[in-house]
Amino acid sequence: MEYRLHSYRSACGRLDLSAREYPAREAGAPVLLLMHGLTRNAADFEPLAAHLAGRYRLLVPDQRGRGLSEWDSDPSQYRPDVYAQDMLALLDSLGIARVCLIGTSMGGLMAMVMNALRPDLASGFVFNDIGPVLDPAGLARIQGYVGPGATMPTWQAAAARCRAINAAAFPDFGDAEWLAFARRTCRENADGTVSFAYDPAIAKSIDGDAPQTVPADLWPLWDLLDAAPVLVVRGALSDLLSVETVREMAARHSGAFAAVEVPRVGHAPLLDELPALGAISAFLREHIPSSRT
Repeated sequence: MEYRLHSYRSACGRLDLSAREYPAREAGAPVLLLMHGLTRNAADFEPLAAHLAGRYRLLVPDQRGRGLSEWDSDPSQYRPDVYAQDMLALLDSLGIARVCLIGTSMGGLMAMVMNALRPDLASGFVFNDIGPVLDPAGLARIQGYVGPGATMPTWQAAAARCRAINAAAFPDFGDAEWLAFARRTCRENADGTVSFAYDPAIAKSIDGDAPQTVPADLWPLWDLLDAAPVLVVRGALSDLLSVETVREMAARHSGAFAAVEVPRVGHAPLLDELPALGAISAFLREHIPSSRT
């Protein structure tokens, strides 16, 4: 898949940020904005982009402090409301006024904030293993591994580290899948060692009993979605998004709502799993049609 890198300034004007742009085959195709989770980057959506690129114009940013985007010297700015403003700056830099928002974990929180800031922006929402209530068990697990870590000597060592952190979420992964996971999650340093592709200071935003990364009460943001088309993808083994929360999301939503569960996957699905991909394709065909869907 070919993409170009689009550079733009953060909403605060201090940082240089980066986004991948996968072009559509036809002019005027719908735009999908794909937003990654806390410790991930634009590469996290490569599996899904392989299926959607060409039919849609895909924007896949690295949030500040991740991937190719500049790190913030002020760690207090690593939080969803700031990222959401950055996403609006990205869209404005490209003259885009209408998008479908696809958010994994933290990216889903950002989608809710963006809707509150600009209610006419989104034509639809796909929430990947995230909702208005975050299970304390999953939040504690994430708090346990985010932060400073030693560099890894090889890509094989990086794959082993990714397995150690995420094995419960992907019990069927083999060596090849873990190496591919590491390649999307980490970066190679000048000396050949490997590090996770994020600023360790993002850990400060998720520390404590009331982390900045998670707004105190998200239900009011969820309720603002109201009649917008929504798809929720949940990993059947998820420790962050419960079945009960998905049911409450559906009960409080007056518009088109669909939910799908991905078997034998935890937090968070890669979105190329057959149940997830089938549900996303059907959702886009119905609510975000392109000429080639």
